[in-house]
Amino acid sequence: MRHPTAGPAAGPAVAGERLPSAAELRHIAEKILRWSEADETEVTLDAGADALTRFANNVIHQNVAEEFLSISVRTVFDGRTARATTNKTDEESLRRVLAASSTLARCQPKIPDLPPMPGPQKYPHVERYFESTAAATPRDRARLVAEVCETAQKLHETAAGIFSTGAFRSVLANSNGLVAEYQQTRAEFSITMMAGDSSGWAKANAPEVADLDPVALAQRAAEKSIRSRSPRELEPARYTVILEPAAVLDLVGFIFYDFAATAVLDRRSCLNDRMGKRIFGRNINLWDDSTHALQLGAPFDGEGLPRQRVKLVDAGVPKNLVYSRATAKKMKAKPTGHSLALPNEWGEAPVNLVLDGGKASLEAMIDSTDRGILVTRVWYVREVDPYEKILTGMTRDGTFLIEGGRLVGGVRNFRFNQSLLEMLSNVETLGASVRASGEEAFEMVVPPMKVRDFHFTEITKF
Repeated sequence: MRHPTAGPAAGPAVAGERLPSAAELRHIAEKILRWSEADETEVTLDAGADALTRFANNVIHQNVAEEFLSISVRTVFDGRTARATTNKTDEESLRRVLAASSTLARCQPKIPDLPPMPGPQKYPHVERYFESTAAATPRDRARLVAEVCETAQKLHETAAGIFSTGAFRSVLANSNGLVAEYQQTRAEFSITMMAGDSSGWAKANAPEVADLDPVALAQRAAEKSIRSRSPRELEPARYTVILEPAAVLDLVGFIFYDFAATAVLDRRSCLNDRMGKRIFGRNINLWDDSTHALQLGAPFDGEGLPRQRVKLVDAGVPKNLVYSRATAKKMKAKPTGHSLALPNEWGEAPVNLVLDGGKASLEAMIDSTDRGILVTRVWYVREVDPYEKILTGMTRDGTFLIEGGRLVGGVRNFRFNQSLLEMLSNVETLGASVRASGEEAFEMVVPPMKVRDFHFTEITKF
């Protein structure tokens, strides 16, 4: 899942392409604001391009590229608001999208607590745009993928995956003088190594393509596949597990919206009646921090307010929520700069989660485990009980038995049925927090963790 505030991962597909500049995007916004007759007008422009190289069976089989431009206009008439969107920049189309937004707004019911659009704001500086990533070409990606496929062939493994690069730029402006700008680049590499009865997986992303090492990721995935050959079958039970960061991410990610004030106000959060009570272990500290060095995404929210750093969980106790301006007013709190673009029914969300880690290495966690399971990643995770936060899903691509402080071989994958609240109460050891990539949640900064009594309920068929 791409970062919900950053737009699609994007980048020039061939040499010579470029993103519209911030000045060009501002010029479009200024024209729409000048033409508008609404009480208030907001224009959001997102531009970028996405390029991806796909490989399977140790060969590249696809290279695709996509450019995008979105111009979204929100107008307000006497407390009524609506939004319309186009991807065309000619004057007729821009006037048409403004007219559509205005017509829709006049037809909407009045929103009594609709806040006025904010005026000019100050934002923290974040540097997340790298020209080397924006300028990456299919040839650049193909060269590294070729090395990966050669590695797979030498190890008698079959490789499949993707390598994408891109850039993204956005401008948010309104009729009260607010102008917010953001740009970022993003590179991502994901690989699965497969043999007859085993597989291994690795994935990473970063704003700077040079920070990715596809060959090292391929070697890591291959090692997992090789070490998990001829997997044994274990009985489903409660085990001590060591969850690698990708597995932690795809489980903890299911709790992100529970910290939205709107979810609590609507009694849709697992934190209802639990705020201020210790429901996790004392070693669990969770933040929302858009300026963290390992995060991506804009330092402002969907209304243009600066995102604040919020400590959501302090020593196992949920202490704070994130608020949009409208929800903050209802709950007599202060807005935190986490609103989603208006109008919406969700209110706000923390989308830059940072889970504090510890000092233990993954190797030390394994050494300290008499008997347990190492989980590389999880997949097909679904919520069974929203209030108790019971999740079900399966392990995949690298599940190992630990005995006597060492990995002794692969095991058949498990299905689990596990309360996230219980899991975060049973964390015995934390490693260093890293930027993690998974498949079920957007990227976060999380550590590997050792957890006791993790509930595996079934053995899967592979």
